[in-house]
Amino acid sequence: MRGRGGGGRSGGRGGAGNYTNPCLTMHQPWASLLVYGIKRIEGRSWPAPLRGRLWIHAASKVPEQDTIKAMEEFYKEIYALNGVTDIKFPEHYPVSRLLGCVEVVGCLKLDELASWEAIPEGVRVEGQTDFCWLCEQPQKLLIPFEMRGFQGVYNLERKIYESAARGLVPVEGPLPVKFPLPNPRDPYSLSPGSVSSQSTAGHTTEVEKSSSLVVAIASARAAATQFNKKDQNHAITTVESSASTKQYELRSKSSEQRKLSPVSLPHNCDGEPSTSNESKPNNDCKSEQSSRHNRVTAGSEQLPRASPKLFAAAVRGLKPS
Repeated sequence: MRGRGGGGRSGGRGGAGNYTNPCLTMHQPWASLLVYGIKRIEGRSWPAPLRGRLWIHAASKVPEQDTIKAMEEFYKEIYALNGVTDIKFPEHYPVSRLLGCVEVVGCLKLDELASWEAIPEGVRVEGQTDFCWLCEQPQKLLIPFEMRGFQGVYNLERKIYESAARGLVPVEGPLPVKFPLPNPRDPYSLSPGSVSSQSTAGHTTEVEKSSSLVVAIASARAAATQFNKKDQNHAITTVESSASTKQYELRSKSSEQRKLSPVSLPHNCDGEPSTSNESKPNNDCKSEQSSRHNRVTAGSEQLPRASPKLFAAAVRGLKPS
């Protein structure tokens, strides 16, 4: 099944094809299942852009128990196709951690993997996505590193890589698989089209699926789909929350600006606060007020001078801050 991580051919700071210590962020439980050698196929909607070591990082989202259970049942069923019933699953599925690495030895399309008779039946059923990254030689970190992940394949920071490379230990999966390269001298020879082009029989062998396996596959697909939908809903909620916060900040800023603006009080021609109930100034004041207004709106940053009486009243009302 597909490990629900960030999509795209290149992401973070890696750049397409420019990888030194490539890393892929995946959601749990898919990330740990891959590092523990239980998961041998990493499914994506895009072909693997690399061969060789790929570091695996667990995203920050905590997996639900139903999701973990569905994926563990799925792998129990596909391993049973090859007579393997004793599978030791991870005790914990840590998040926001660098977990270990695998070796990506090739990439095939789904129909090619399903018909490839050179590999065990369970591996052929494991692929459930458009492109299947073929993974071998899992290694895990004795102490997973806390770090931030990125979308797509990206390069590990040098300091993290140097520390992580010293803490790796090999992992023996329940049924390790060796994917044969069409051309042992070409590490990229196991690519989409390479298996189907070698097929002379021209037919695909369908793995016989029991009812329990069919249910396990359906449950695993549903868990992956629901996980993805929750991520989308979370992203939408985050965007909406961010927009609401921005609107609130704009309203607060506008309100604060209104508080800081000088209060418009009726004034007489001398600048004294008017005690009259008149809402309009008399004709003699109109020209002076218009002139003052024009000076302020023309870009002057100085406020009109307050009268001595108003200033004295304001000083008396001040309190120590």
